[in-house]
Amino acid sequence: MLLRKITLEEFGAYSGKQSLDLTPKKNKPIILIGGLNGCGKTTLLDAIQLALYGNRARCSGRGTKAYETYLRESINRKADPSRGSAITLEFTVMSGGSEHYYRIVRSWHLGGKTLKEFLNVYVDENYGERVAAQREAEPESKYNRLLSEGWADHVESLLPLEIASLAFFDGEKIESLANPERAASVIESAVHSLLGVSTVQQLRNDLLALQRRQKLSDEEQHLLDNIRAQEGERDAVAAQFDVAYQELAQSQSEVDKAKRKLDSLEKAFADEGGELFNRRVELENDKKQTALHLAQVRTELTHLAAGSLPLLMVKPLLDDVRRQAESEKEARQSAQVLEVLHERDRWLLDLLPDAVRAEILTRLDGDRAERAARTQLPVDLSLPHDTLAQLTVLDELLKRDTERSAQLLERVAELAEQLDQVDRQLAGVPAQDKVQALQVARGEQIVEVAHREAARERAEAKLEELKRRRVHVITLLERAHKEFVRTKVKAEEVERIIKYSEKARTTLERFGSALLQRHISRLEVAVLKSFKVLLRKQALVHDLRIDTEKFTLTLADADGEPIDPSRLSAGERQLLAVSLLWGLMKVAGNRLPSVIDTPLGRLDSRHREHLVDRYFPHASNQVLLLSTDEEIDENLMGRLEDSIAHTYTLVHDDTEFTTSVVEGYWWNEGAQHVG
Repeated sequence: MLLRKITLEEFGAYSGKQSLDLTPKKNKPIILIGGLNGCGKTTLLDAIQLALYGNRARCSGRGTKAYETYLRESINRKADPSRGSAITLEFTVMSGGSEHYYRIVRSWHLGGKTLKEFLNVYVDENYGERVAAQREAEPESKYNRLLSEGWADHVESLLPLEIASLAFFDGEKIESLANPERAASVIESAVHSLLGVSTVQQLRNDLLALQRRQKLSDEEQHLLDNIRAQEGERDAVAAQFDVAYQELAQSQSEVDKAKRKLDSLEKAFADEGGELFNRRVELENDKKQTALHLAQVRTELTHLAAGSLPLLMVKPLLDDVRRQAESEKEARQSAQVLEVLHERDRWLLDLLPDAVRAEILTRLDGDRAERAARTQLPVDLSLPHDTLAQLTVLDELLKRDTERSAQLLERVAELAEQLDQVDRQLAGVPAQDKVQALQVARGEQIVEVAHREAARERAEAKLEELKRRRVHVITLLERAHKEFVRTKVKAEEVERIIKYSEKARTTLERFGSALLQRHISRLEVAVLKSFKVLLRKQALVHDLRIDTEKFTLTLADADGEPIDPSRLSAGERQLLAVSLLWGLMKVAGNRLPSVIDTPLGRLDSRHREHLVDRYFPHASNQVLLLSTDEEIDENLMGRLEDSIAHTYTLVHDDTEFTTSVVEGYWWNEGAQHVG
């Protein structure tokens, strides 16, 4: 669709008849319309939507007003109400390989106290054949009565109302699209309507209707009534499911908020030494137990010191006693041996012959003399015979007590260190008055988090129950449809139609899923690429994903961690929303115009330049910018100049409270008209 021309007659602040040529030129898609605040830029945007959608138009100036009230108040205050107002919108649409020219005239006036509205639609059915010969002249259009009467349905095939919010948007309000729930709604609507996924679903529904379109018997009527009742229940469950989903989202938000507050209190509590304060009693008990153990170990050491352990101090003397005992033992043994040897020698000499007796006697006397010398000790303490045994027992006792005392001394050092450590921790325990308030607040917040989590769990349980109920209702409904089909099929032709319709529906379902996945994949790439083109911080967002079931949009950083949209600045959220719309337009083939009111609100200079250089010239085949002088200023105007097809300035007369359209912009032809 390309907007060609719009004419306003006594509409809002526009007095008389005001026209704007909106036709883009080759490589110049932008039509720049300037106006100060209150001059009628938003009114112009409302006029385009009002011409197309009438009562369904989402005009910013309407608010909660009744449609008739809005139309009455839209008549210029200086105009004759009996003549009323009119909006004429001309545009072209490619259909079936040909371009068709539409001219819509929506007018209204007061007849007495009654408001009368008229809609006339003119279509040049042969415009595509004559366009070459009539480039300068307005094509002849033919009034189409049927199209005029059914325009509300026909316009949905040209530009669905849900998609109009993508084509006509307020730059200052677009930031709301960065909200995950709002973005999901827009993505789902755009993918289904703009990219043709809904057409596949409609084909499946039409095939189902074909299966059911038979003359109804009483039994069939009963089945149909049952189907309708179940469809009503299905719709009711779907509505409850939507409400429950919103409640779950709200509960999750409250849980997150409560946890953030608890984390803040936990941090403050920790900073004040709260953990040590909580462990104060435990630390004091630890100190008592450690001191008790230390005293016990020292007592055991004292008992060891009162036993044989001090003998270690005279160990050389004990060694001397051991040597003396061994010497005395040897002396006693030698004395005993001498007596035995003396008796043996006498018996041996009596047996020997006289010739050798003298020589043997000499040798035996020498041996006894040598042994007798060993029995003579320098000192004889007359130690008991079991002295060596007692010393051996004493050695074992000293070895045992030495090992035990070493263990006890090591344990004393450990316990002393533990006691010092506990004392240091107790010294760091804050006073009760410092942490008591935080401790109370922390406890209350823990209870609050538990309460919120319980509410979330209830919401989750409710949502799961509704999911199961929805599946059950859908199953019953499908079963009822199948039962209805089985009772309805009476002829082979009908059976064939139903059989192949069912196959076609299955194929369409698979095709729809594949088509949705393909569009989502392309859309992820297009939106991420658009966002990186517009964003000043190139490394902020590394990846972007769109869920094919919930249509939620998720951002991720270079580490793969999700990025909460709330972390983005207001300008970055606005750029994310613009990127979403731009990506949708790219995937849709840029076949819709982009009409942007207040395009640069809330953006810094660098982001403004990015939009001007990288977005506006490429946003679509036709871009209408409704801007103030502070948004598209002289500098930005110069950057856009090569892409601008037409410029206009909306000039407001403060004395007459009327607006007129002047060709040119503030810094060229339009400057002389703006005071």
